[in-house]
Amino acid sequence: MKKRLSAALTALLILGGCAPTFEKQDQVVQENQDSESKKAIIPNFQISNDYYKTMLPYDTSKTRGIVVNDLGSRYDINEIENGLLRVAQKRFSTNDYFFKEGQFLTKKTIDSWLQRKFTSEQLAEKKLKESENLGLNPVQTQGSNAPIYLAHIVEHNYLIKKDDDNKVQLGGVVIALSLNSVNYETNLSTGTRTVKNISNEVLKEQGAKMADEVLKRMRQREDLRNIPIMIALYKQAPKQQVVPGQFFAYTTVEAGSGTIQNWEGMNEKYYIFPSPEAASDHPEDNKIFQDLKKEIEGYFPVFTGVTGEALYQNQKLTDLNMEVALTFNGKTETIGFAQYLSNLIGKNMPESWNVELRINSSYGPEALVVKKKGSKETYLHIYE
Repeated sequence: MKKRLSAALTALLILGGCAPTFEKQDQVVQENQDSESKKAIIPNFQISNDYYKTMLPYDTSKTRGIVVNDLGSRYDINEIENGLLRVAQKRFSTNDYFFKEGQFLTKKTIDSWLQRKFTSEQLAEKKLKESENLGLNPVQTQGSNAPIYLAHIVEHNYLIKKDDDNKVQLGGVVIALSLNSVNYETNLSTGTRTVKNISNEVLKEQGAKMADEVLKRMRQREDLRNIPIMIALYKQAPKQQVVPGQFFAYTTVEAGSGTIQNWEGMNEKYYIFPSPEAASDHPEDNKIFQDLKKEIEGYFPVFTGVTGEALYQNQKLTDLNMEVALTFNGKTETIGFAQYLSNLIGKNMPESWNVELRINSSYGPEALVVKKKGSKETYLHIYE
């Protein structure tokens, strides 16, 4: 893949060389709780303060892959990871901490926690011990239809460099509890299925109970007793939704504490542009999008549509991801169109927005336009 970049970014790539060299990175000793210390690399390059640096070699999570099975849509799969990074920044600065995928919760542990709690009779029937009764979801008894509230658990770790030597150690753990926003009930006699919404109040209550137990279990580990732990509650979107859910509350438990003192609310929501909901709730932003759409249609009428997904934080748009689908009529035509769109984005989009626009055809991705918040400058990538 070749890229056409702005002059500023091209100069940066020339000055930095074609590929990172380990000689230019910080070499440290990574202290692990469950194994011997090992050497690691801290890359000097960081895209922006919105992103964490990661350690090299990269250690994948012990639960890698199970999020795909537990969450209802690909929208939630992406958002629970990305959103948890935003939550982490409320306590762990990107300047001081380094990201690492979760290393403490194993697949077996998470699978057992996602189960229902069992009664003594159910334990006997399933031939399980009380020590195996680890489910965080409520008991299902005959005649009751208790919802499955907890759908998935995600863990992130954050490392920090010691001041007195060239070592890094665990500085924090962040946990996401993904909660179902609807309950699907099946009538066994008729086979019909009904969908019932679960209120935010119930999700907060159930999530807080589960968070208490998760904290208790994590503090039982010697290597996590004196580590700050954050727990965030994520409301998963219904399966038919084309936007992801959102984090709605989080708590921070400092080192040595074993109890949750309070919860902080989060006001985040995704909107699709164009949509009646976006036009009603955010008319000014909707107008900016519609004006852009009209200019695109005026320049290049042979395309199949423009859509956008916007993230709002505290009622303000922060991130807008757009897609333009077009009929491919040659590379030169696509390049000209992409250049025109890059100019439109820089001219019409507010500086406070992060904007990403993808141009796709039936052959796949054709171009990418990126504008970062705080700037009118755009970067254009042409795929070849």
